[in-house]
Amino acid sequence: MNPPIGYFSEQYMNHAFLASVIREPVVPPLDPWFAGGHLTVYYYLGHWLTGCLAIVTGIPSEVAFNLVPATVYGASFVTLYATGSLLLRRWRWVALPVLLLVPPSVPWFLATGAGLYEALQETNWIVAGARFEFPAFSLFLGNVHAFEMAAFNQFLLIFLLGFAWCRWSGLDTRGRRGLALLLAVSIGSMPLLSSWDALVYGPLVAVFLLALSLRERDRSTLMAAAAVPGLAFLLYLPYYLQLEPAGIGGIGAGFPPTDPLAFLAIWGGFLGIVYAAVARDIRRFPVLLAVALPFLATGYVALGVILVPLAYLLLRRKHAFPDLLCVAGLAVIAFCEVFYLMEMLGGDYSRFNTIFKFYFDAWILLGTGSLLLAGGWLAARRPILPAAAGKWLAALAALALIAAPVALDVDIGRGLLGIDYPPAGYTTLDGLAYLEATRPGEAAAIDYLRTLDGGHVLVEAENGDYGYYSRISSFTGIPTVLGQISHELTWRGNGAWYTERPAEIRAIYEDSEQTLALMAKYNATLLYVGEAERERYDVRLPDHGLVPIYDRGGVRIYERDG
Repeated sequence: MNPPIGYFSEQYMNHAFLASVIREPVVPPLDPWFAGGHLTVYYYLGHWLTGCLAIVTGIPSEVAFNLVPATVYGASFVTLYATGSLLLRRWRWVALPVLLLVPPSVPWFLATGAGLYEALQETNWIVAGARFEFPAFSLFLGNVHAFEMAAFNQFLLIFLLGFAWCRWSGLDTRGRRGLALLLAVSIGSMPLLSSWDALVYGPLVAVFLLALSLRERDRSTLMAAAAVPGLAFLLYLPYYLQLEPAGIGGIGAGFPPTDPLAFLAIWGGFLGIVYAAVARDIRRFPVLLAVALPFLATGYVALGVILVPLAYLLLRRKHAFPDLLCVAGLAVIAFCEVFYLMEMLGGDYSRFNTIFKFYFDAWILLGTGSLLLAGGWLAARRPILPAAAGKWLAALAALALIAAPVALDVDIGRGLLGIDYPPAGYTTLDGLAYLEATRPGEAAAIDYLRTLDGGHVLVEAENGDYGYYSRISSFTGIPTVLGQISHELTWRGNGAWYTERPAEIRAIYEDSEQTLALMAKYNATLLYVGEAERERYDVRLPDHGLVPIYDRGGVRIYERDG
């Protein structure tokens, strides 16, 4: 993994949220980048859950941050194995690699002479105007982003849906009610964990419940299916009542089609399995291949490639659960070829977030479904090895997986992001350990601030996003007047604060006559002056009203008197 909490990606933001929850565990959590605001503008449940675990276990935020990926992916592996055990007699583990596989583009770039960093970066940006991440990359990047933390819930929901599809007929009324409740808990939590997941799984679960009702055709199933959406909403009603979303401006269309080679460089592996699974259907009904012709003729080659297996899977008389997962994944990808959700980003980047978030979910759906299809094919074949040998191989594979990071000593930070950190930053779970080598004065000041009781608001330099600013609020969880401004713009919209807060932060540092009044306006109790503040502002503070409480290593911290 990539332990240092740096500003090159979204680690500042996600650690800030986690630290805020741990420092002041209130509902809704305080927004550490917007003094006086709360995280009602964001889906914070993942940070809240992991923050509560850290509080209970006594683990500091900078260590808990690096334990989150292992926790999330560990839970995901368990539910993936449970799904395999539900559906397969042998090869139950076959779906586990969905979290570890890379798209075909990565080995291709490596084979053509690219380094690991270049191969991964080329893959991340292989779709024009959009970003693509897959679970293995997200795991090792260690961003602890909301959509990554929410992956465990996707796999839980997939297991619950699979259990319902395979075992519903054998459940009594009590069992059906319990399963319906679990489905509601899972799908209802998605807007809180990652609202993009809800946009994908909400319609999919609705269609699934309809299909289940049509298959069973009994009153108990119909009542359970009708109850799930209502329960999902009521269970999390307090969150919905507090929610202040920036919102989606509608559904756009007409974006140029994805380059076919780029598309296959991402999805070629899983699509190959699905095409193999429907090969017999194609031989029986080749006329259905014509479904792709209009799209091939109009340049939407990728869409044509998707629709062929989608059509054959849909027209099967009986649908195994892996078929349904593949249909869902293909449908999500097809949606991205035609439509996008309109938000702040426009122009060539109009579908940036649609591809970014929906492709991640599609990877889970299509990847899990296609690997389970492969597992079903393998399970129907005669075992190559005796059962005892298979168990030994599984144990050796697990041991190799555990030992690989230690034995190989892979420089993940350098490999994934091209970032150089001191060696001390990699040999610990402490995500802030590198500061002691690079910025010892600030590291000591941060340690001091973290000893202070809750209730503080601090002033620090503001200077855009993805730089060494907003770092004190990010590392401590203490709210600041304004953190990374583009993030807040995305969440809160372009209000008066957008010009007002940066200007007033500057005035706090540079206009001694306004310092105290403006600090009082934001209920700011602490004023931080470090190297970044002196570089950003011509610091001129008043002679009275500010009490120095820390002065060491090039950092001064003042407390507002009264």
